[in-house]
Amino acid sequence: MTRSRLRMPHTLVLMFGMMVVALVLTWLLPAGEFATEMTESGREMVVPGTYEAFDEQPRLSPWALFTVVPRALADAQGIIFFVLIIGGALAVIRKTGAIDALLDLVIRRFGRLPWLLILAGMLTFGIASATLGMAEEYIPFAAILIALCVSMRMDTVTAIGIMVVGYGIGYGVALINPFTLLIAQEVAELQPGSGMGYRALLWIPFFAVGFHHVWRYARRVQADPAASLVADVPSAQPPEPADQTDLTTRRILVLTATLAALAALVLGIALAGWYLVELGAVFLLLAVVAGLFGGLQLDKIAETFTRGAAELAGTAMLIGFARSIALLLEDGLVLHTIVNSLATPLGQLPAELSAVGMLGIQSLLNLFIPSGSGQAFVTMPLMAPIGDLVGVSRQVSVLAFQFGDGLMNMIVPTNPVLMSIIGLAGIPYERWFRFIFPLILKLLVVSALALVVAVQIGYQ
Repeated sequence: MTRSRLRMPHTLVLMFGMMVVALVLTWLLPAGEFATEMTESGREMVVPGTYEAFDEQPRLSPWALFTVVPRALADAQGIIFFVLIIGGALAVIRKTGAIDALLDLVIRRFGRLPWLLILAGMLTFGIASATLGMAEEYIPFAAILIALCVSMRMDTVTAIGIMVVGYGIGYGVALINPFTLLIAQEVAELQPGSGMGYRALLWIPFFAVGFHHVWRYARRVQADPAASLVADVPSAQPPEPADQTDLTTRRILVLTATLAALAALVLGIALAGWYLVELGAVFLLLAVVAGLFGGLQLDKIAETFTRGAAELAGTAMLIGFARSIALLLEDGLVLHTIVNSLATPLGQLPAELSAVGMLGIQSLLNLFIPSGSGQAFVTMPLMAPIGDLVGVSRQVSVLAFQFGDGLMNMIVPTNPVLMSIIGLAGIPYERWFRFIFPLILKLLVVSALALVVAVQIGYQ
């Protein structure tokens, strides 16, 4: 069956093409910057009304397309090494047969209720993102979720859809996310966590749209496996389960160690401020403990770990190329120029249209500034005063930022978390784009309506 007459290039080629576009923009756009000031938390924040174009334009040479990649890999080293360690640890755990034994048990118990897996999974990822701001921490769950979905006659796209759509909606309609919402409210001089009632109500339509999209696709794949967007992609097919699936004592010990590691991960994030270094250390220790519990020799643990990490080398490169795009714009001093050019026209629009315009700007800027906290510090000092001028409350400005940042995280290829997750699943970006793009359109429509209502009810 022919899927498309237009063949999309490899994701790495697509990334390099975007880097070329970014380089050309540094030649075409005037260089300029806002003045910045340091916040109490030590982050740089732009000062509204201080944008100034430079007389001299930095001229990046085509050579920068190649020198920027090693710099970007170094800049993103935290998540890159985290992904490699996870790949090695999961390979060791799978080698013990514990995951296959657990999946066999789960399928026997819940195999006829795939909708429950989708619902529970999306709720779990969504709530954790909306409250704790979790994102990178989900990467280890990809392999397990894929195996579960495939065992229920769904595919890898469904599995990653459960994770990414849940996490994207959690960020988009965050309740107390400390990395996006609370920072944006701090910059906008709002009470931290304020306006939660309206955001909680918005969870119902946003989650319903996301769940319907994933469940409808999953049902289509169950009815016809050839309808899977990755049916012809070998890298997106999970390995065959092991022949031996009995839940032996050794495998129970491996699963117990894995559960303890995940619990330590959650507690460490919530109570001790752990991040990628500590999380990577947990999975490195887990690889050793699980291998020993599973009866593997040290040489076999090392060999399996190395092979699992090596399988994700391509994903590591994608993360570096994605970061290269933003670095090129920063080196050419045109990132603030883009922000200023997009934000200025909003002051001429009615309140409702201005709020929707903020959504459009934040969505577009997420391509260049995929970091939610970074985007908050660059854009919120501009959007909040513009909102004051046109009658848009600062709470509405923050809501527009949330929608643009969180929802677009599900589709922009410059988001290293997204690229890590689909890389682990072996899903080419263009196939993921075909799955997620219709949902993004639907969610943006819901977002625009939510912003118009927010303006009309005087959301504070």
